[in-house]
Amino acid sequence: MTSILNSIDTGHEDMIHDAEVDYYGLRLATCSSDHSVKVYDIKNGAHNLIGDLKGHSGPVWQIAWSHPKFGNLLASCSYDRKVIIWREVQGKWSQYYEYSNHDSSVNSVQFAPSEFGLILACGSSDGTISILTYQSETNTWDAKKIQNAHTIGCNAVSWCPAITPAFEPAYDNTQSTTLQKRLVSGGCDNLVKIWKEEGDHWVKEHKLEVHSDWVRDVSWAPSIGLHRHVIASCSQDRRVVIWTSEDCQSWSSTVLHTFEDVVWNVSWSLNGNILAVSGGDNKITLWKQALEGSWQCISDVSKGQGALNSNNDQRAL
Repeated sequence: MTSILNSIDTGHEDMIHDAEVDYYGLRLATCSSDHSVKVYDIKNGAHNLIGDLKGHSGPVWQIAWSHPKFGNLLASCSYDRKVIIWREVQGKWSQYYEYSNHDSSVNSVQFAPSEFGLILACGSSDGTISILTYQSETNTWDAKKIQNAHTIGCNAVSWCPAITPAFEPAYDNTQSTTLQKRLVSGGCDNLVKIWKEEGDHWVKEHKLEVHSDWVRDVSWAPSIGLHRHVIASCSQDRRVVIWTSEDCQSWSSTVLHTFEDVVWNVSWSLNGNILAVSGGDNKITLWKQALEGSWQCISDVSKGQGALNSNNDQRAL
C-alpha cells in the first residue's frame, strides 16, 4: 500500500487539474480553474511558493516541464485557447512565448524528448495538434499543425521516447540521419492515433480502435529497460488499454482493467514498469505487469479532501 508522504496547501482558489514535478524532482508546478499556474520549491520536504503565474483567462488544464538543458521552462494550456511557455531567469518567472492559434480549448501539452530539440506538442478541442519548434538561429518558434487529427477534439498527446528498445534501430530507414519523431494522441472520436514526422509534415501512421467512448489520456512509456514500445490509454468507457509493439508497425491491445467510473489520467513511472491510473472513482491505483503477462494492482490510494482532482471533463466541451 502506498502512503501519502506529504501534502501541500497550494493556495489555489478552485479545482486543480494537473500537478507536475520537474526533471530533478525539486520543484512542483500546479494549474487550476482559477486561471493560474503556481510553482513550488519542494526540496527537503518543504513547499515554498516561488512563482504565481497569471496570464491565462480561463481554466488551465495541463502543464509540462521542459528538459533542464533548455533552462527552466514550463508550458501551460487553457480553455482560453492559449498555450503559454513560461521561463525563469534569476529567480523571476515571466512569459517567454504565447501561442494563440487554436480555435477552441487547448487540452494537452507535452515537450518532446530533449534529443529532438526544444519542441512542444499541443492538443486542442478544435481537432488539431500543433507542433511548436524553437529555432535557435532566429530565436523564434515555428508552428506546424496536424489538421483534423481527431473529430470533435483532441484530449491528450504524448511523445515516443527518443531511446528505442534495444533490438530496434534508433534511426528510421527513410531518414537515416535523424531520430524518428513520433507521438500518440487520444480524442473524442474514441480513437488512439500514432503520428510520424515525414519531411516537413506529420502523417497518421496508425489508428488504434478499442475504446467505445472518448479517450481522455494517453501515455507512451519510457523505454528504459523495456524490450518493446508500450502505450497506455484511458477512456470514458471506464477502461485502460495497454498497447504494445516491437517495431511500431503492428500493435496489439490488452484491457488492463475496467473501472467503476470514468478514467481520466494514466502516467508511467520513470523506468516504464509501473502505471498510475486515476479517475472518477476518487482513487489512484498503481499497476505492474506480472511475469506471465497479466496486469496486477499493487496499490490504491483514495484521494482525500484537497487532493489533486483529475476530473477534467470540462476540457473538451
